[in-house]
Amino acid sequence: MRDHVLLSLLYNSGARIQEALDLCPGAIRFEAPYYVRLYGKGRKERICPLWPETVALMKKLLERQPRAPDERIFVNRYGEPLGASGVRFKLAAYVAAAAKTTPSLRLKHVTPHSFRHATAVHLVAAGVDITVIRSWLGHVSLDTTNHYAQANLETKRKALEQVGVPAEGNRPARWKRDADLLAWLDTL
Repeated sequence: MRDHVLLSLLYNSGARIQEALDLCPGAIRFEAPYYVRLYGKGRKERICPLWPETVALMKKLLERQPRAPDERIFVNRYGEPLGASGVRFKLAAYVAAAAKTTPSLRLKHVTPHSFRHATAVHLVAAGVDITVIRSWLGHVSLDTTNHYAQANLETKRKALEQVGVPAEGNRPARWKRDADLLAWLDTL
Protein backbone atom coordinates (compact mmCIF):
# COMPACT_ATOMS: atom_id res chain seq x y z
CA MET A 1 0.00 0.00 0.00
CA ARG A 2 2.84 2.39 0.89
CA ASP A 3 4.39 1.94 -2.56
CA HIS A 4 1.06 2.49 -4.33
CA VAL A 5 0.54 5.74 -2.41
CA LEU A 6 4.10 6.91 -3.09
CA LEU A 7 3.94 6.23 -6.83
CA SER A 8 0.51 7.86 -7.05
CA LEU A 9 1.84 10.93 -5.24
CA LEU A 10 4.90 11.12 -7.52
CA TYR A 11 2.74 11.16 -10.63
CA ASN A 12 -0.01 13.41 -9.24
CA SER A 13 2.36 16.05 -7.89
CA GLY A 14 5.39 15.72 -10.16
CA ALA A 15 7.47 15.71 -6.97
CA ARG A 16 11.16 14.91 -6.94
CA ILE A 17 11.78 11.64 -5.08
CA GLN A 18 13.37 13.35 -2.08
CA GLU A 19 10.51 15.86 -1.86
CA ALA A 20 8.06 12.96 -1.62
CA LEU A 21 10.18 11.02 0.86
CA ASP A 22 10.47 14.06 3.14
CA LEU A 23 6.69 14.50 3.16
CA CYS A 24 4.89 14.68 6.53
CA PRO A 25 1.10 14.59 7.14
CA GLY A 26 1.18 18.26 8.17
CA ALA A 27 2.09 19.21 4.60
CA ILE A 28 -1.10 17.74 3.12
CA ARG A 29 -4.50 19.39 3.01
CA PHE A 30 -6.99 16.57 3.49
CA GLU A 31 -10.07 18.75 2.79
CA ALA A 32 -11.06 20.23 -0.54
CA PRO A 33 -9.30 21.86 -2.21
CA TYR A 34 -6.72 19.10 -1.76
CA TYR A 35 -3.05 19.95 -2.06
CA VAL A 36 0.42 19.05 -0.89
CA ARG A 37 3.11 21.48 0.23
CA LEU A 38 6.49 20.37 -1.12
CA TYR A 39 9.92 21.62 -0.21
CA GLY A 40 12.28 21.45 -3.16
CA LYS A 41 15.85 22.37 -3.90
CA GLY A 42 17.06 25.10 -1.58
CA ARG A 43 14.03 24.44 0.67
CA LYS A 44 11.86 26.38 -1.77
CA GLU A 45 8.22 25.75 -1.04
CA ARG A 46 5.56 25.05 -3.63
CA ILE A 47 1.99 23.84 -3.47
CA CYS A 48 0.63 21.21 -5.86
CA PRO A 49 -3.00 20.18 -6.21
CA LEU A 50 -3.95 16.59 -5.44
CA TRP A 51 -6.67 14.42 -6.88
CA PRO A 52 -9.29 13.18 -4.40
CA GLU A 53 -8.14 9.63 -5.23
CA THR A 54 -4.58 10.42 -4.15
CA VAL A 55 -5.82 11.96 -0.90
CA ALA A 56 -8.04 8.92 -0.23
CA LEU A 57 -5.03 6.62 -0.68
CA MET A 58 -2.97 8.80 1.63
CA LYS A 59 -5.71 8.72 4.29
CA LYS A 60 -5.89 4.91 4.12
CA LEU A 61 -2.12 4.64 4.53
CA LEU A 62 -2.15 6.99 7.52
CA GLU A 63 -5.04 5.07 9.12
CA ARG A 64 -2.95 1.92 8.80
CA GLN A 65 0.30 3.56 9.88
CA PRO A 66 -0.50 6.72 11.87
CA ARG A 67 2.16 9.41 11.79
CA ALA A 68 2.52 12.62 13.76
CA PRO A 69 2.08 15.82 11.69
CA ASP A 70 5.86 16.28 11.56
CA GLU A 71 6.87 12.63 10.99
CA ARG A 72 7.71 11.30 7.56
CA ILE A 73 4.92 9.34 5.93
CA PHE A 74 7.01 6.93 3.88
CA VAL A 75 8.97 4.60 6.13
CA ASN A 76 10.55 1.18 5.69
CA ARG A 77 9.51 -1.97 7.55
CA TYR A 78 11.59 -0.88 10.54
CA GLY A 79 9.80 2.46 10.81
CA GLU A 80 12.83 4.36 9.52
CA PRO A 81 12.44 6.95 6.75
CA LEU A 82 12.48 5.33 3.35
CA GLY A 83 15.45 6.26 1.16
CA ALA A 84 15.65 6.96 -2.55
CA SER A 85 17.72 3.81 -3.11
CA GLY A 86 14.97 1.76 -1.46
CA VAL A 87 12.39 3.28 -3.79
CA ARG A 88 14.56 2.57 -6.84
CA PHE A 89 14.97 -1.04 -5.68
CA LYS A 90 11.21 -1.53 -5.18
CA LEU A 91 10.38 0.21 -8.46
CA ALA A 92 12.79 -2.04 -10.37
CA ALA A 93 11.01 -5.07 -8.90
CA TYR A 94 7.60 -3.71 -9.93
CA VAL A 95 8.83 -2.96 -13.45
CA ALA A 96 10.30 -6.48 -13.74
CA ALA A 97 6.99 -7.99 -12.59
CA ALA A 98 5.01 -5.82 -15.01
CA ALA A 99 7.38 -6.73 -17.87
CA LYS A 100 6.07 -10.30 -17.68
CA THR A 101 2.76 -9.10 -19.10
CA THR A 102 4.10 -6.05 -20.94
CA PRO A 103 7.44 -7.14 -22.47
CA SER A 104 8.20 -3.68 -23.89
CA LEU A 105 8.92 -2.54 -20.31
CA ARG A 106 12.14 -4.57 -20.40
CA LEU A 107 13.54 -1.97 -22.78
CA LYS A 108 12.52 0.99 -20.61
CA HIS A 109 14.63 2.65 -17.94
CA VAL A 110 11.97 3.46 -15.32
CA THR A 111 13.12 5.52 -12.35
CA PRO A 112 11.30 7.64 -9.75
CA HIS A 113 12.12 10.63 -11.96
CA SER A 114 10.16 8.97 -14.80
CA PHE A 115 6.97 9.85 -12.90
CA ARG A 116 7.97 13.52 -12.74
CA HIS A 117 8.77 13.49 -16.45
CA ALA A 118 5.43 11.81 -17.26
CA THR A 119 3.58 14.42 -15.21
CA ALA A 120 5.24 17.25 -17.13
CA VAL A 121 4.69 15.67 -20.55
CA HIS A 122 1.02 14.96 -19.78
CA LEU A 123 0.49 18.53 -18.54
CA VAL A 124 1.99 19.84 -21.79
CA ALA A 125 -0.20 17.47 -23.84
CA ALA A 126 -3.26 18.69 -21.91
CA GLY A 127 -2.49 22.23 -23.02
CA VAL A 128 -1.40 23.57 -19.62
CA ASP A 129 0.59 26.80 -19.94
CA ILE A 130 4.34 26.23 -19.65
CA THR A 131 4.68 28.82 -16.87
CA VAL A 132 2.12 26.91 -14.79
CA ILE A 133 4.10 23.71 -15.36
CA ARG A 134 7.29 25.52 -14.30
CA SER A 135 5.63 26.51 -11.05
CA TRP A 136 4.12 23.03 -10.59
CA LEU A 137 7.51 21.35 -10.93
CA GLY A 138 9.41 23.99 -8.98
CA HIS A 139 11.80 24.92 -11.77
CA VAL A 140 13.73 28.14 -11.32
CA SER A 141 14.24 28.61 -15.05
CA LEU A 142 11.66 28.33 -17.79
CA ASP A 143 14.44 26.80 -19.94
CA THR A 144 14.37 23.70 -17.73
CA THR A 145 10.61 23.36 -18.19
CA ASN A 146 10.85 23.87 -21.95
CA HIS A 147 12.66 20.52 -22.07
CA TYR A 148 9.24 18.90 -21.53
CA ALA A 149 7.49 21.05 -24.09
CA GLN A 150 8.62 18.92 -27.01
CA ALA A 151 5.44 18.07 -28.83
CA ASN A 152 4.60 14.40 -28.71
CA LEU A 153 3.05 12.52 -31.63
CA GLU A 154 -0.50 12.83 -30.26
CA THR A 155 -0.14 16.60 -29.89
CA LYS A 156 1.16 16.84 -33.45
CA ARG A 157 -1.73 14.70 -34.73
CA LYS A 158 -4.30 16.97 -33.04
CA ALA A 159 -2.60 20.04 -34.50
CA LEU A 160 -2.74 18.49 -37.96
CA GLU A 161 -6.47 17.76 -37.54
CA GLN A 162 -7.07 21.42 -36.70
CA VAL A 163 -5.36 22.52 -39.89
CA GLY A 164 -7.28 20.12 -42.11
CA VAL A 165 -6.49 18.83 -45.56
CA PRO A 166 -5.63 21.53 -48.08
CA ALA A 167 -8.26 21.92 -50.77
CA GLU A 168 -7.17 20.79 -54.20
CA GLY A 169 -7.46 23.55 -56.76
CA ASN A 170 -8.84 23.07 -60.24
CA ARG A 171 -5.57 24.18 -61.70
CA PRO A 172 -2.91 21.46 -62.26
CA ALA A 173 0.42 21.75 -60.47
CA ARG A 174 2.94 24.13 -62.03
CA TRP A 175 5.25 21.34 -63.14
CA LYS A 176 2.37 19.63 -64.96
CA ARG A 177 1.86 22.84 -66.99
CA ASP A 178 5.49 23.02 -68.09
CA ALA A 179 5.58 21.38 -71.55
CA ASP A 180 9.39 21.36 -71.71
CA LEU A 181 9.66 19.60 -68.35
CA LEU A 182 7.03 17.02 -69.32
CA ALA A 183 8.81 16.36 -72.63
CA TRP A 184 12.13 15.88 -70.81
CA LEU A 185 10.50 13.49 -68.29
CA ASP A 186 9.14 11.43 -71.20
CA THR A 187 12.69 10.91 -72.47
CA LEU A 188 13.76 9.20 -69.23
